[in-house]
Amino acid sequence: MKYLNIILDHRSAVRQVCNRMSGFLHILLAMLLCFIIESCSHRSIQAAITFVTEHTFAFLFNSAIIYVSLLFVYLMRRRTVGRIFISSFWLLLGIVNGCVLASRVTPFGYTDLKCVGDLLTMQDSKYFTLTQEIIIICSLLALFVFLVVLFFKGPKFKGKIHYIRSSFVCAGSIALLVFTRTVAQDFDLLAGYFSNIAEGYTDYGFLYGFSSSVFDRGMNKPSDYSENTILAIKDDVASKLDKITKIDVADSQNVASDAGDRTEEPKQPNIICILLESFIDPDEINFLQCSDDPIPTFHKLTDNYTSGYLTVPVVGAGTANTEFEILTGMSLQYFGTGEYPYKTILKQTNCESIASDLSDLGYGTHVVHNNGGNFYSRANAFSQMGFDTFTSKEMMNISEYTPLGSWPTDDILVSETLKALDDTPDQSDFVYTITVQGHGAYPTEKVIADPEITVTGSGSRETDNQWEYYVNQIHEVDKFIKKLTDSLARRDEDTLVVMFGDHLPTMSLTDEDMKSNDIFKTRYATWNNFGLKKEDADLTSYQLLSYITNQMDIHDGTIFSYHQAYQADASDNAGRDETSIYMDGLENLQYDILYGEKYIYDGVDKYPATDLQMGVDPIGLKDVASTDDDTVVITGSNFTPWSKVFVNNEKVATTFVNDTTLTIKSSSIQYMDDVFVGQVSGDTIFARSITRTALHVTPQEED
Repeated sequence: MKYLNIILDHRSAVRQVCNRMSGFLHILLAMLLCFIIESCSHRSIQAAITFVTEHTFAFLFNSAIIYVSLLFVYLMRRRTVGRIFISSFWLLLGIVNGCVLASRVTPFGYTDLKCVGDLLTMQDSKYFTLTQEIIIICSLLALFVFLVVLFFKGPKFKGKIHYIRSSFVCAGSIALLVFTRTVAQDFDLLAGYFSNIAEGYTDYGFLYGFSSSVFDRGMNKPSDYSENTILAIKDDVASKLDKITKIDVADSQNVASDAGDRTEEPKQPNIICILLESFIDPDEINFLQCSDDPIPTFHKLTDNYTSGYLTVPVVGAGTANTEFEILTGMSLQYFGTGEYPYKTILKQTNCESIASDLSDLGYGTHVVHNNGGNFYSRANAFSQMGFDTFTSKEMMNISEYTPLGSWPTDDILVSETLKALDDTPDQSDFVYTITVQGHGAYPTEKVIADPEITVTGSGSRETDNQWEYYVNQIHEVDKFIKKLTDSLARRDEDTLVVMFGDHLPTMSLTDEDMKSNDIFKTRYATWNNFGLKKEDADLTSYQLLSYITNQMDIHDGTIFSYHQAYQADASDNAGRDETSIYMDGLENLQYDILYGEKYIYDGVDKYPATDLQMGVDPIGLKDVASTDDDTVVITGSNFTPWSKVFVNNEKVATTFVNDTTLTIKSSSIQYMDDVFVGQVSGDTIFARSITRTALHVTPQEED
């Protein structure tokens, strides 16, 4: 430490020169840091050099972001510590982005920070390994210790600090940076919106992209937003839908006269919407060769029922954003870069969705998902969107997992979806089922010894192994689709199923690899048992359910009826920029509902959040009784591996035996204690049993 102090405190001529040239050296440091960060982001030094030469302005602007942050050291006496801390901060973000891009296509954004807690609650998710966790934690601790030592033992600026002048310089530099960004966007040197986030980060740099995700959140107020604008849209939609409903009424009257008088109105069909995680038709991939058709059921559905391409807002990750567009009919293009509305606006406000719209028609509304209820803050989001129940993995007795043990298999979703339908026997139901089996990551080594489908064509054995694993997982998903539709066909209820891929798998696919020439296109398919006509269409994810409900003569909901009106009456806008008119109206409606004055609802909060019920089966607690081997047995019903026993409101170590039996140590409980069983995720109790008094626990003897 003595020699370190000598080195740090020695006022040499070199130090004096560096102090005088610190501004210039900051420029060099900023450019060096930016180059290292881009090397991490592109995962190649050569690619970083290409970025500098082909996107020079973007490189300089990214460097300017770092340079401006370094100016704040002039407000400090511990300037060396400040420079190291600021440099480490930017490098850490760049390294994290490189690690993220190794596992998915979508780069690291601000709202990913809101998902860290979700990832930490997921076991064996393959997002990060134990070794990676240890390395990251140890590195951060080492950096922290180094900065603390440097703070107390390192050099200190002895001269006068011009706080006012330096503050003005920092503020002015920030203002200049913002002004430069605005001008650069006007001249198309920088993009104000990334239609493809991955390409946006690649073309304009990680720091610019990440900064955009920090500051450009939520929706900006449309320039033409006003009460008159919203009411004009409302009147226009009503006029267009009036034409549609008159035709529907005439058709229904003709059908009724042919069928004779009916004594009662039939129930509306059940609607089941299925998100197929990372699902893509392997036939859509140009280079892939499979030994057999991995998804015969899905292909049969596309041949016989309404189907088509689906343009989604994300690639390789971001399931919740495709989900948001599907359920609300809203477009993510009006939100900030890389934003997850589930993690931002839906944390604080409710939102009209397909669930609330169908609830108005008497539907029961349910979600079924074999993953954690808190992931992507889904439990909160589904409440804000008006769902009645949510059966997450914590409410399921899951025992089967994928070969890697990463994710539950999807076969359990058949019984859970049917259970949701049975929960409201006197109602039509909307069930939103989310699968997970197709989720990455996909191993480069051969995991399945004797796969049903073998795969070649990717160019390397390692990549073939990845594709083979993936294809066999979606082959199992296809079996789930068949099992579910076969089960529904045996029920005496009219039912429509619509299923879709939320995004491409994380396999570095490019537009040229796809038959659609677009990595943002997946496929959707439908099934029904009441003779609905096949009417194929290529759609965006925010149009899908409006198109399906339009086929079923359901014309309710603010956003969904808007889509239907535009699609049905697009010819009225002949000679005008139809897409511009359509999207401008959608933007205004979205803003009004989520951020504006709710003019569309006459200023009333029309769709309040629901008291979301977790699961459809109650957690039963029958008895709490001691045994002869220092164990207390808790008996009841609908227990799962996520069931935990609470004694006097304190969670105790619990062993799951089966769906009717749990055990705890006798040392955890005493005679006459209060006991209940809760379904737990982290610190969240999703559902709980009644409380019982431990009457059958052997009293402990007093000393």
